[in-house]
Amino acid sequence: MEVVELTKAFGGLVAVSGLSFTVQKGQIKAIIGPNGAGKTTCLNVISGVYRPTDGEIKFKGRTVTSLRAYQRAWLGIGRTFQNIRLFTVRMTALENVIAGRHTQTKAGLSQVLFRWNHARREYSHAAEEALKWLDFVGLLPKADSSVEDLTFPEQRALELARALAGEPELLLLDELAAGLNETEAERAAQRILQIRDQLGITICLVEHNMNLVMNTADDILVLNYGQKLAEGTPAEIQNHPEVIKAYLGEKKYA
Repeated sequence: MEVVELTKAFGGLVAVSGLSFTVQKGQIKAIIGPNGAGKTTCLNVISGVYRPTDGEIKFKGRTVTSLRAYQRAWLGIGRTFQNIRLFTVRMTALENVIAGRHTQTKAGLSQVLFRWNHARREYSHAAEEALKWLDFVGLLPKADSSVEDLTFPEQRALELARALAGEPELLLLDELAAGLNETEAERAAQRILQIRDQLGITICLVEHNMNLVMNTADDILVLNYGQKLAEGTPAEIQNHPEVIKAYLGEKKYA
């Protein structure tokens, strides 16, 4: 995936300005920076939630800048959100993950979920695949649980399972460790590595948990006021004087 001279403005506020970077296939790329640096805005433009004011997004050799979010999902761009966006009204964990497989079904999403006659076979297959993803994130025993009955960490894991159910080639993770304690964040870091190493999925993540970033990322992009402050390996970023001054401070990470 390639971002070329990306700019996103909201009226007079420029959230991202002239940003260019690449995410190589099979890589874990982290985007970090202070609050308000433009990190989530960047993911929103890549996934199609926002249209850029200027610049291009390229994915698998084609320009996708004008495509809508669902079209990018069909091409293989999946994501999670900083604020959890699960289907909660009378829907189970299993049904949420089935909904995440809409890019892999021929029938419409509502037809599959409501098991219309011609979509029953697709529902059975989607449910079988959904159970695999629930197992992957440790939620198989909660498959039939209502979303409202899940704990916050379980809801985080469920959103990840739903994103993976679409079988993305590029997975955008927005603050996956937000609200998690140290043990839960370590478990999230392990899953991120499994997603890349076992599933072969490329990852671009926005994250404030620096231990997670330093222990998972191959490459780190640092934003400040919507612009690139630095880019490099975790070791390079930890020792970059401008990054230390603007964001990291003097702390060393495990």
